[in-house]
Amino acid sequence: MLSDKIQLTTEEILEKEFKTSMRGYHPDEVDQFLDLIIKDYKAFQQEIEKLQQENLRLKKQSEATMTRSQSTASAQTAAGSTNFDILKRLSNLERHVFGDKLYNE
Repeated sequence: MLSDKIQLTTEEILEKEFKTSMRGYHPDEVDQFLDLIIKDYKAFQQEIEKLQQENLRLKKQSEATMTRSQSTASAQTAAGSTNFDILKRLSNLERHVFGDKLYNE
């Protein structure tokens, strides 16, 4: 999962302190850059959450569609075999009532 791979939180980025040296980076520039990183990081987190929710919704929708289509297919198969059974019984009944006259003409 993605959250297992993320090593820093927005708070950790915000609270990060850098040591200064005589010729080090300008602290205000570092802070501004970290602010941009935090902003992007939050936007990515929000997008990931949105996509995960959409993915879950689509999975549920897909499962519901599959369940409905399986139910419909089962009902059609049952209806088809019921119609076949009725036709077969009707044919047998006609043969019994009318004998071979019906089929030999």
